[in-house]
Amino acid sequence: MDRMITGLHKMDQQLFYKINGSKQLYRSFFGLITHLGGARFSILSILALALISVFYPSIRPAVFQAFLVLSVSHFFMHVIKRSVKRIRPYLSLPDVMLHGHPFEDHSFPSGHSTAIFSITIPFLLHYPSAIVILFPISALVAYSRVVLGVHYPSDVMAGAFLALGTAVLVSFLY
Repeated sequence: MDRMITGLHKMDQQLFYKINGSKQLYRSFFGLITHLGGARFSILSILALALISVFYPSIRPAVFQAFLVLSVSHFFMHVIKRSVKRIRPYLSLPDVMLHGHPFEDHSFPSGHSTAIFSITIPFLLHYPSAIVILFPISALVAYSRVVLGVHYPSDVMAGAFLALGTAVLVSFLY
């Protein structure tokens, strides 16, 4: 079991270095994209969608579910971060290219990935054709976290799966 975990950790680090070792222009682009999963943008998105739903009532169920998924998944994300206490890659690996703000909290799971997928997955469940726009945006935000040196690939995948699991639970209960 230990060998398997060590092997997975090594693969995670190798993939991290492949994604993180990129050109400055590339990192600058992802430095902008990453904010779509930040707390400010996530909260403002939900508020804007709630306002839009006044004029387009058909989107209210998706907006409400996105709000619930974002709230519930972030509660669990914080619990997991405090339990796992995984050190961010720029603090634990040599030669990491950190771009932007260094974070003080733990790495696993990615809050930005959890947030963007928490907002987009309920809309994908209600409007499957939106996948051509919403999934690439969500994937780019998740990818940006590795490019910028603040998360391992497994951190962003865990955030996406946490959002997915929460969205499925909320849609089942709602």
